[in-house]
Amino acid sequence: MNDEPTQPIRPLRRLTSPPSDSTVPPDRLLVEGVPNTEWNPNASFETQSFRASVVHADSLQASSAARRFWRLFMWVMLGWGVLFSGLLTLGLIGYFYVAAQLPLPEDLERRAFRFASSQIYDREGGLLWELMDPHGGRRTWMPLQRISRYAIAATIATEDRFFYANVGVDPIAVVRALYYALSEGEVVSGGSTITQQLVRNVLLSPEERAQKSLRRKLREAVLAIEVARRYPKDKVLEIYLNQIYYGNLAYGIEAAAQTYFGKSAADLDLAEAALLAGLPQAPATYDPIVYPERAKKRQQVVLGLMVEAGYVTPAQALAAYQQYLEYKPPPVQLRAPHFVVYVRQLLESRYGADALYHEPGLKVVTTLDPRIQAIAEEEVARQVAALRNKDVSNGAAVVLDARTGEILALVGN
Repeated sequence: MNDEPTQPIRPLRRLTSPPSDSTVPPDRLLVEGVPNTEWNPNASFETQSFRASVVHADSLQASSAARRFWRLFMWVMLGWGVLFSGLLTLGLIGYFYVAAQLPLPEDLERRAFRFASSQIYDREGGLLWELMDPHGGRRTWMPLQRISRYAIAATIATEDRFFYANVGVDPIAVVRALYYALSEGEVVSGGSTITQQLVRNVLLSPEERAQKSLRRKLREAVLAIEVARRYPKDKVLEIYLNQIYYGNLAYGIEAAAQTYFGKSAADLDLAEAALLAGLPQAPATYDPIVYPERAKKRQQVVLGLMVEAGYVTPAQALAAYQQYLEYKPPPVQLRAPHFVVYVRQLLESRYGADALYHEPGLKVVTTLDPRIQAIAEEEVARQVAALRNKDVSNGAAVVLDARTGEILALVGN
């Protein structure tokens, strides 16, 4: 009867011989599957097995640590994903909540042109008088395609270089404003885009417009995004250029061109456009009629911004800066005053007073003949002077076309 072994037999590892070109002596065999472990024929079987077990345990520990690392990494990434999703959801809810309480972006065009000027001309096209809203100013609407390309480029380079690329707001400027609002307690940083300036001046109330609060800045940003989403960029720019204030009661680029240079916005050259584009930031400070040196320095800044934006070359900017500018403010003298008052009364009775001061305004060509009017004024003045010794101090005359009944001249009352 064979004796049964009292201990379980350990499975033996298969031993392999080293390659024929190996430098390992033939009496030292490698244990397959266990790195850096050699078979020593002089060592006991238990010693070799112990060494192999130690190496195998170290390998298991390394594998377990790697699994723990990747498991932790995945949990961290999942946590960040949940946090980001939650913040995004809260942000969207907050955005639409704020948007629901704001004026409709569709009101932009209706509100932008709440007042406009009306002009009264003689029969040859000479301006007799411009009727302006006493609570507003001078404004004449001008389509974007008719505005000088220099005026458009100067405005974009100065106010919002990336106007055609942004979504209505500048994210970097918003973050900067948010930082200062949280640290200073109020909004002290600017950087508003053209769209933000437009909604602030048109859609926000005067009281809210004057506030420097984070709430106002957020409402303005939401409105700007909605306006940029619903209106073409060219339309936003057109409304802006016809609405912005340039000083001296001039609202819009056309009124500004007429006020300072006596010409249409369609005819502005580079030097003139650069000077006007610098005024909206501080119209009183850079008033070229009162402070020509300040206006010239501001013009230089605008020209530099145009060079940086690639609209003009340095040589063109230098030539524009060196160009002499002659300011031609419109005359304020009222021509044919009694006739103008008569026409104004007729217009108010027929169209209402609001029609004279609200968009689109009126352009009225009358029957007055400037040559006959001048003769009539001169003759009335001569007759009054001749009769002064008889206590005559005033006179009147009216000249009519007998065939049509048109008033050709009207002097006095």
